[in-house]
Amino acid sequence: MSMDWQRILLMRILILAFAAAADLVIGDPRNLPHPVTGVGAVIRICENVLFRLLRIKPVREEQPVKKLAAGAVFVCAVLVLSVTPLLLLLYLTRRAHGAVWFLVRVVPAWQILAMRSLYDAAEDVRRPLEKKQTEEARHAVSMIVGRDTDRLDEEGIIKAAVETVAENTSDGVAAPLIYMFLFGVAGGWIYKVVNTMDSMTGYRNDRYLYFGRAAARLDDAANFIPARIAGAAMAAGAFLAGAFARGSQSGTPGGQMPEYDGRNALRIFLRDRKLPDSPNAGCTEAACAGALHIALGGDAYYFGELHRKPVLGDAGRPVEVRDIRRAEVLMGMTSAIVFGAGILALALAAFLL
Repeated sequence: MSMDWQRILLMRILILAFAAAADLVIGDPRNLPHPVTGVGAVIRICENVLFRLLRIKPVREEQPVKKLAAGAVFVCAVLVLSVTPLLLLLYLTRRAHGAVWFLVRVVPAWQILAMRSLYDAAEDVRRPLEKKQTEEARHAVSMIVGRDTDRLDEEGIIKAAVETVAENTSDGVAAPLIYMFLFGVAGGWIYKVVNTMDSMTGYRNDRYLYFGRAAARLDDAANFIPARIAGAAMAAGAFLAGAFARGSQSGTPGGQMPEYDGRNALRIFLRDRKLPDSPNAGCTEAACAGALHIALGGDAYYFGELHRKPVLGDAGRPVEVRDIRRAEVLMGMTSAIVFGAGILALALAAFLL
């Protein structure tokens, strides 16, 4: 039995190593179908069917109990329809030829991770900003944030991009890695489905205030521990990034403070992570704000409605375009720390069995 577990753990290390490498090198090719797109289609179909079948009205004050119940049914239906095909595929290939067995597990693991795609999306915002092409940058940032972007000036665009990189370091990279280290590819895929449901229906508007609550609460629970691990890892990553920056003499913003401040990242993470209404979104955003000595968050418009949001961090200096690149570096450091810790934990477990 111990040999079986050793093999499982060692193969999991190999699968995740290949998946992480594929994500870094290839990312998400835009000309290839992505499984999350299929999950999105399942979500929209289930949502529309339930709204029509139960005659739900997209009016905030009406049918709250029915919407809450429908939302719970929606979550169960999406999970069953989205997860069952992968579980069936994994089961049917459990005794397949080595290469087939390996690919069936590596490809979904690769598709679950999103570091390269997040980096590319942030670069799509940074590059036009450096060329003073504000409209192009505003369009690029509108593709990766849920807020309204038509009112954003250059500072707002930069902050939106940095916040997106920081927040998605947790739910796009760290959390999927943690779930795959613990529960294999199936665990990572279940997490990804839950996270996608929340990203599509977890809004506090007329349509989703009640209907999307089950998905939002499930996502909160799924991210509670990973978000805090990611926030702490980002603070540790800021220490490492700061050491590398000092070693390469890359300069400091404004020439007065460190480019990456690990101590301040940890301080702001501990101080501000609970400020947002979401129990998890503030963890990596606060750590990033502290690391860069900038203020993130604040009021934003969603679907034309102003939402009051807390400010994370202290505005030690104005934001600048280079902060997008700095956020990318923090994402890479955080991902490397989480990945390295997971590999070490699995290797140690395999050795002890």
